[in-house]
Amino acid sequence: MKVLFASSEMYPYSKSGGLGDVAHSLPLALREVCEIIPITPLYRFIDRKKFGLHSLGSVYTLKMGSKTYCYELFQVKESDTLFVYNDILCETEALYGYDNDGLRFGLFSRMVAEIAKKMQVDIVHLNDWHTALTALFLKSESIKTVLTIHNLAYQGVFNRKVLKKLAIDKKYFTMENLEFYGKANFLKAGIAYSEKITTVSPSYAKEILTVRFGCGLDGFLTKHRRKLTGILNGIDTVCFDPEHDRALYANFSADHVGKKAANKKAYYKNLGVKSSKKPLFIFIGRLVEQKGISVIAASLKDLSAEPLEFVMLGEGEAKTEKKLSELSDKYGNIHYLKGYDEALSRQLYAAADFLLMPSLFEPCGLNQMIAARYGAVPIVHATGGLKDSVFEEKKKCIRGIVFESYSKKSCLHAVRRALALYGNKKACLKMAEFDMQCDVSFRKSAKAYMKLYKEMTA
Repeated sequence: MKVLFASSEMYPYSKSGGLGDVAHSLPLALREVCEIIPITPLYRFIDRKKFGLHSLGSVYTLKMGSKTYCYELFQVKESDTLFVYNDILCETEALYGYDNDGLRFGLFSRMVAEIAKKMQVDIVHLNDWHTALTALFLKSESIKTVLTIHNLAYQGVFNRKVLKKLAIDKKYFTMENLEFYGKANFLKAGIAYSEKITTVSPSYAKEILTVRFGCGLDGFLTKHRRKLTGILNGIDTVCFDPEHDRALYANFSADHVGKKAANKKAYYKNLGVKSSKKPLFIFIGRLVEQKGISVIAASLKDLSAEPLEFVMLGEGEAKTEKKLSELSDKYGNIHYLKGYDEALSRQLYAAADFLLMPSLFEPCGLNQMIAARYGAVPIVHATGGLKDSVFEEKKKCIRGIVFESYSKKSCLHAVRRALALYGNKKACLKMAEFDMQCDVSFRKSAKAYMKLYKEMTA
């Protein structure tokens, strides 16, 4: 079985969030059970000198309406990942946020469809709205498509004029296909024409069928629910391995979890904190409502009075960053670090005692899995993939602190429960050891996807 795995971003080449991580890790796990070929754009910020043209050929042409577009296919030596280069798609400073994003990723979807036919693959695995139109472009072919929805809040909604540029017949601009309140919805096309739809956790698959989490597509998804299933994500446990992670001050493992303390001591020294006896709580993520940033901001005054250090690493809207910076300056034990740095994030996971993750909704979440891997106990709101991966029960992986109500009061209560746990050093250490031994890899996910692939081609 040959599978083409298409994603708009793929770590370590391009990444804006969890999609990039999953697009890297899942194909690695699937490689053990099938022939899988990842494909992603070759953006201008990626060094093209490291790539060679693919053996299929050099320059291809793609005719859409009255226009002809050229694209090239590249490959890294000793890697099966393919990179598509087209100037409209790739000559940008960032991944997304441009007026022509509809054309850019419509082109990418069309190119993926053409490459799938040239390579005679059995299945194309699509990821989010950026590749969803591929299902429409392949609807008359024998090639099957599966669409994974990583976050329904992002659907690729554009002015209907983009359909003409992409040579998509106006007959598809209906409520049963692409039309969404007078605009074109790329993700909707993927839902309509893919043979299977997955989400990144079982609970999220149920949540998106509700008005609260359906983002306007709950009715449409309910109509197609027979195709829908939830498969929990994992992480690359070779990449995220505290025993061999070179970014850490000191390496450690579940067998020697006591060595983890050296990381906190070193980080506290850099931070200017004199005593390392206080627990370290961290938040790593985008400063958006989905991640619970309003609950965090509302809780900072109360947290400043607790015997803890709280470090936030992330970026978002300017007003949110400004507010967190002001509160960080005001309270001595609250620290806001603007931006994102991969090495620093790993150092924080290794140093932390607890990860705070009070998401309003979370399709899956990877941070709680990374935290567990690095011996930081997750504190999570019971939603989506967090509800599927973090548990209070002693024998379930991952063990952590879970709160049901999305509120400042519930969040603070959970933090105070964590402080009580920290007071019992033996119990806290035992929980960290347990979590570090949990299987948070993509192994189980790969088996579930392989089962789905077989069903599609049976």
